Amino acid sequence: MKPVLIIRTGRAPAPIRARHGDFPHWFRLGAQLSPDRIRVVDVEAGEELPAPNQVAGALITGSAAMVTERAAWSERTAGWIRDAMDEELPMFGVCYGHQLMSHALGGRVDYLPGGREIGTVSLNVLDAARNDPLASALPLEFRAHATHEQSVLELPKGTTVLVSSARDPNHLVRYGKNAMSAQFHPEFNADVMRAYIHRKQHDMKREGFDPHHTFKQVAPTPLARRLFRQFSRHHGLATG
Repeated sequence: MKPVLIIRTGRAPAPIRARHGDFPHWFRLGAQLSPDRIRVVDVEAGEELPAPNQVAGALITGSAAMVTERAAWSERTAGWIRDAMDEELPMFGVCYGHQLMSHALGGRVDYLPGGREIGTVSLNVLDAARNDPLASALPLEFRAHATHEQSVLELPKGTTVLVSSARDPNHLVRYGKNAMSAQFHPEFNADVMRAYIHRKQHDMKREGFDPHHTFKQVAPTPLARRLFRQFSRHHGLATG
């Protein structure tokens, strides 16, 4: 059986890792992947990706890096994404992974106008989601965790936007029958979200945001997590 690839583009800050674990662990739990089915490749550390036809699917993590830096490892991964799209490989990118997928396929990524989006945010499901095999199960509004400074400002041609927020119009997009990406974090739980707000509180204050209010507004996001799990099940990646 081919492995499910977790493309690691970064790691959680050390204090968060020490208490809550790290991206591959959150992705495995969120997508309900068997531990013996996954293969983690740390592209930021220079590890080489297998050929797309050697894996069953790929999940692309977040990162503290910025897509606009055009780091060599990031651009190599973008090339791999293009090859994987040619193979129609099931792919789901999150945050940096979302931005990198759009960048790889011809979109434009840059800083989100108005500053960072962080906390448990309310998302709106668009009309285009009605015919989507996964997003059609979502209610008109649901909540998800987010923390990002950059965003997809212009989408690749042929992309369908499924979900937006008040701050970011491109929160969940579909690139084809097997490839999706989300600016929000379906793999986060509420404790992880609070840990990120605590870590970013000084930056938030400097930018005119109220971290105390944002912290208090954190809530569970079961529908965002369910979407991640359903993607995995839909493409035969999950354990059950």
